[in-house]
Amino acid sequence: MSVTQKVASMLSAADVEIGGNRPWDIQVHDENLYQRILAEGTLGAGEAYMDGWWEVERLDEFFARVLRLKVDRSLRKPSTLGLMLLSRLGNLQSRHRSRQVAQKHYDLPVRLYKTMLGPTMQYTCAYYGAEGSGSTLDDAQRAKLALIARKLHLEPGMRVLELGGGFGELARYLAAEHQCEMVSYNISARQVEYARLRCQGLPVEIRQQDYREAARQSEQFDRVVSVGLMEHVGPKNYPGFFKLAKARLKPGGLALVHTIGGNTSRATADRWITKYIFPGGCIPSEAQLTRAKQDLFVLEDWHNFGPDYDRTLMAWEANFRAAWPELKSREGLDDRFYRMWRYYLNSCAGAFRARGLNLWQIVLSHGDVPRYVPVR
Repeated sequence: MSVTQKVASMLSAADVEIGGNRPWDIQVHDENLYQRILAEGTLGAGEAYMDGWWEVERLDEFFARVLRLKVDRSLRKPSTLGLMLLSRLGNLQSRHRSRQVAQKHYDLPVRLYKTMLGPTMQYTCAYYGAEGSGSTLDDAQRAKLALIARKLHLEPGMRVLELGGGFGELARYLAAEHQCEMVSYNISARQVEYARLRCQGLPVEIRQQDYREAARQSEQFDRVVSVGLMEHVGPKNYPGFFKLAKARLKPGGLALVHTIGGNTSRATADRWITKYIFPGGCIPSEAQLTRAKQDLFVLEDWHNFGPDYDRTLMAWEANFRAAWPELKSREGLDDRFYRMWRYYLNSCAGAFRARGLNLWQIVLSHGDVPRYVPVR
């Protein structure tokens, strides 16, 4: 069987046709694509797309079909095994390496994120909820913030530790709307600068430090919250993360972790994603998280609303495409960046649509909360 036939056979199993006329069918512009995919797997496929070797009208639907049948597994190469071995011998999410994702991804031009994310500047999954069919992205992001506040059962004057603060909207919201005192850790210089401006005049302290620096402190908090950080923590560091949260949480307190979750325990992420988008990123599984928090916390609630991330990503993609002419002219971004960013957003949307990825909110306690009532 030729290399073309091999790739065509894999795609056919996912109902994707080479040269077909459906929106999710692939159009090949360079015949070297097939050899590149078989030689380099998902990394080669992504780089070939960035190079303009192939095109799909609806990338999101293409990825949803491919990932639903786990065709990506047949593209794994021995180099991926090498990365897994490296992750066991070393720490892909060490303090030094953690700076790479801040510099490569989160320190990109703020205008990119403003135009893509909207006024809430929330770079995590929105919450559309059961009645959210008519909600806008901004409405759903504000609903997510309110959902977190409800799950934490906040009271005025509570001190809240935030591990991984993003652009500062959660800290601003909890301080302004729930009269909490916030301490937020974030390693991204550009996000910290933006967040400090956003939180001016409020009882919010934003520390430009790795979240692990909180382990060096003796202060305790009524609540601990982490939204969108766990994807950067890494399997070797999951136990340390939960030990840190436990040490900082007062008796009777609650901790909430908001994270993307996978169905299979892994030591590394997709090679294209780790090279171009999130260096050192790794999606945790249920087993990895429950093992890591074992004997430390009582699980009070586990909420999965992964399909909402598909919708969130497609809203971001629409915003990004609408803003592209301005971003290209004012930020000096090129067409290769455009293709890379669209590939990132659409491939992730397809993964959530295929249910290979989930979005979890986990509420934890010391076990001294008499009765926690889950909220949605």
